[in-house]
Amino acid sequence: MIALLAALALAAGCDLEKPSETPGCRRAEIDARVRLNQIQVLGTHNSYKEAIAPVEMAAIRASNPKAADELDYSHPPLAVQLDAGARAIELDVVLDPEGGRYDDPMGLRLAAGKTLPYDAAPMRRPGLKVFHIQDFDYRSNCDLFADCLREIRAWSQAHPDHVPILITLNLKDGDLKTPGTVHMLKFDAAAMESVDAEIRSVFREDELITPNTLQGPHPTLRAAARAHAWPTLGEARGKVLFALDEGPENLAVYRGKRRSLEGRVMFVNTDERSPAAAYITLNEAQDPAEQARIRADVAAGFLVRTRADADTAEARRNDVARREAAFASGAQFVSTDYMEPDSRFGPYEVKMPGGVVARLCPHPAPEAH
Repeated sequence: MIALLAALALAAGCDLEKPSETPGCRRAEIDARVRLNQIQVLGTHNSYKEAIAPVEMAAIRASNPKAADELDYSHPPLAVQLDAGARAIELDVVLDPEGGRYDDPMGLRLAAGKTLPYDAAPMRRPGLKVFHIQDFDYRSNCDLFADCLREIRAWSQAHPDHVPILITLNLKDGDLKTPGTVHMLKFDAAAMESVDAEIRSVFREDELITPNTLQGPHPTLRAAARAHAWPTLGEARGKVLFALDEGPENLAVYRGKRRSLEGRVMFVNTDERSPAAAYITLNEAQDPAEQARIRADVAAGFLVRTRADADTAEARRNDVARREAAFASGAQFVSTDYMEPDSRFGPYEVKMPGGVVARLCPHPAPEAH
């Protein structure tokens, strides 16, 4: 029974990415019995984000100190995060089919040469871009969506035994109130197709875990998730899966008239009752009601992502309550901005319990049936 395997593995401090010969932690046993929805890993939030240049940050702080605090974090390159154990990556995707729409950010212009250098050449190429906020928080460790994916794929190919990597996408299409800032393009049906197409231009089908992978013969994706039909680790190692973390309007465009998500690349963040339900974002694990919801969803067979911290608040206070609640909830993916401490704020950091890359969930779903 999976409950017995879980007890043995947890007692032994088993790292599911690097199994040992300890009873209950042997590779063959784990790969055959443990499923994707029964593991817990660490990930990063806005994984592409570089720091706002000091001169530009000073200008933001002068006009909006709260926003400056919330934006004052950054991450190293994606491959460095993966080397450090991140198994969930988050990318903000921006539509730019002709190229050049975002190559002259206002923050850079206002700094009038008194800021850090910026290479706008990638932004002039057609295709999806990756950054946080147009004009002001625009520096990314991979400007082109396809380049971000290539970096992840190259790392994956160099580490073929890794547990599956979740890549969540937010679609950035909201305008700012500041006059003169760039108007963002909306993601219509054609744009949604372009997102799937760029993913498939980088990853082969056999490198992806898609909604079709899960659904199989089940009538809906929700039915498959509730039957705990996720692939085993043996079937899923070396692969990635994508989740579209969006509101109802964009999700309706992406889903179209499909019963679930047939033929799509990405899972979607949707209500547990939806026929397309398999993945859910629930970021407030320290709230008792949401903690209970996360546990119920994990037990039901859904994948859940939650956050250990947000907006630099926990790091500035060295407040670990949200972090501990996130791990205890059993959510499979716990996201942070602090895989390493920010020395300006203090010792706050987020590591997987026991120093592992992947462990069994504290409340694992039952075996498939």
